[in-house]
Amino acid sequence: MSYFTRPRLAVATSGVLLASLLLAGCGSGSSAGSTDGKPVQGGTLTYAHVQEPPCIFGGWIQQAYISRQVLDALVTEDEGGSIKPWLATSWKTSTDGLTYTFALKEGVKFTDGTPVDAKAVAYNFEQFENTDLNGTAKVSIDPYYKKAEAIDDTHVAIHLNKPYPEFLRMITQGYFGIQSEHALKTRTKEQNCEQPIGSGAFTVEKWNKGQNVVFKKNPDYTSWPATAKHHGPAYVDKIDWKFVADGTSRYASLTTGQSDVIYEVPTVNWKDAQSKFKNTIRYITPGHPVSFYLNTEKGPFKDKLVRQAFAHAADRKSAVEAGFHGVIPYEPNPAVSQSTPGYLGTDPYSYDPDKSAQLLKQAGWTKGSDGIYAKEGKKLSIQLVYGAGYIFTSEGATVLQALQEQWKQNGFDVTLVPATQAEAWGGKYSGPDGYDAQPSYWTSPSPAILWIVWRESTKDNPNGNNQSFYNNSTLTKLIDKANTNTDTTAGFNEYKQAQKIINDDAAGIGLYTQNTLIAVSDKLHDFWVEKSQGEPVFSDAYFTSKQ
Repeated sequence: MSYFTRPRLAVATSGVLLASLLLAGCGSGSSAGSTDGKPVQGGTLTYAHVQEPPCIFGGWIQQAYISRQVLDALVTEDEGGSIKPWLATSWKTSTDGLTYTFALKEGVKFTDGTPVDAKAVAYNFEQFENTDLNGTAKVSIDPYYKKAEAIDDTHVAIHLNKPYPEFLRMITQGYFGIQSEHALKTRTKEQNCEQPIGSGAFTVEKWNKGQNVVFKKNPDYTSWPATAKHHGPAYVDKIDWKFVADGTSRYASLTTGQSDVIYEVPTVNWKDAQSKFKNTIRYITPGHPVSFYLNTEKGPFKDKLVRQAFAHAADRKSAVEAGFHGVIPYEPNPAVSQSTPGYLGTDPYSYDPDKSAQLLKQAGWTKGSDGIYAKEGKKLSIQLVYGAGYIFTSEGATVLQALQEQWKQNGFDVTLVPATQAEAWGGKYSGPDGYDAQPSYWTSPSPAILWIVWRESTKDNPNGNNQSFYNNSTLTKLIDKANTNTDTTAGFNEYKQAQKIINDDAAGIGLYTQNTLIAVSDKLHDFWVEKSQGEPVFSDAYFTSKQ
């Protein structure tokens, strides 16, 4: 499976010493020259992030976060969920729903001096579909994308094979950032990976691998989105985007003034952050929540009754509340998260040990003297493989350990297996032989994520993103019907029907919503996160004193 078509994951690992070294001397400088709350031009903004991506752009959520600083998209999403202009000033949809024609903002240039014109936009969309430029962009518009056409310099048409009402919402994601056609054609993949050329508010000045990326202000920036808090180039001169894996060190960097913004405040520090800083942001990520894929192709979870018993056998809600100190919400729905449009609020598998025992007995399992169920001489053993440090922090691991103990008390012998990215994303733990259960998530602003994650995988049309290996042709047809239904009310009802099928069959088990927890120094103003997937926006941020 392609690296870039796997779930996008927020990451936090240990490494207090390394993080401390990275943060040494990283303050924005002493303040002087107050402007009574008015924006000051200049200064270096220091941001402490978590995971370092392999490229500045790509199909992983970490890459969407960072590429947002460099690349602009056609459209964006506002806080109310409406689609707003960005590089496109307006658009119209054909009566048959098969063509979207965008009028582009005139005079915009990439930072290599070439024009952001219809030809460049069309080239990017063709690359999304036909190359490995961005696998998540590809699966977000497949199989509905047909072709892109430059009508003239300022008008580009995107043609579809079928109506796809969620198309505009899907292309608000950072994966659809537009790059210089000239750069993509003339530079090496490595060059574009490390310093992509966009029309955004910043350019990549330097990437110090393992430490930070330094972004430099684009003084000629003219293509801010309609959701921007000001019009014009960025206020700050630079962003020092540091990679600080350890949560304790990351939070300390904010409280000591070494960082101006930090990502993923540890939940144990969240109340303290709220008491200390005026701007704290909790963003509940839409899309596929952190939930357990259950291997329906091989092993004990081939049996629906065993899957349902497993869901009833642990108090997931209490474990989440305790492990994350009440900050991150429990999410019972494994199909889409509660912040996703068209969400079906349901919890069919609340903690019920008696129900679990009843289901196992019905499935032919008998409890042994050691308390573990067995059938035909085989114990009910579950290999649960989890992303150590890139999905689950130490807090998340605590949740899994609590669940493991409860599952044991109710007859499941669960082994927790920590896995690296390489092992889980295409490695030894990535296929039906690799695990019985595996928790993961996939961000998306639309219920169309159901197509990416849950459509069946066939010989002619494989779907490596269906990590439960759950092949249900009825479900596939229903999701496709919802995706292409021009009656959006009916379409969203069909999305809910699809979620019900997934829940009823226990094809997955919900756990918690993926969250972004951000805290901002009081000396920094107008930092915000965008709506579609919580990308941090620094182009409006400013200090009120010289840095």
